[in-house]
Amino acid sequence: MTMMNGSSNYLKKEESFMYDREIRFRMEDTMNAGRLEYTEKGMTHMASRRCDVIRISQSGAVVALLTQFNLPRQFYLDIPDARISKVGSVLMKSFANNTAEIRFLRLLTQKELDRIFVFSTHPAHKDKVLDVRNW
Repeated sequence: MTMMNGSSNYLKKEESFMYDREIRFRMEDTMNAGRLEYTEKGMTHMASRRCDVIRISQSGAVVALLTQFNLPRQFYLDIPDARISKVGSVLMKSFANNTAEIRFLRLLTQKELDRIFVFSTHPAHKDKVLDVRNW
């Protein structure tokens, strides 16, 4: 069967629930220190790189990298000041200005997002306070 220009094939009908039909959560500006952890050289050791989380939602984030390097396709994101560790992530898109868009493999809870915003240095979150009874 030959394909003509403009004709569709069966793959165009396939969709992934996580990436195609999932609700899009609104990204909010933030400024938190983060750490990317990943395996190098065929899983012989773990490497980590520092980054800044500049936008975040329940399903993804935009991170700013301090130096230019090739991010692996899959890694963990840690946000140490909010005590959030090992959020499995997938690289969606890299940009020329040392930023990258990532997707989380699980949704962050509202409680986790509130903790992130409390420790954010972004001016939009300067009035956020932490309820220690629910922490």
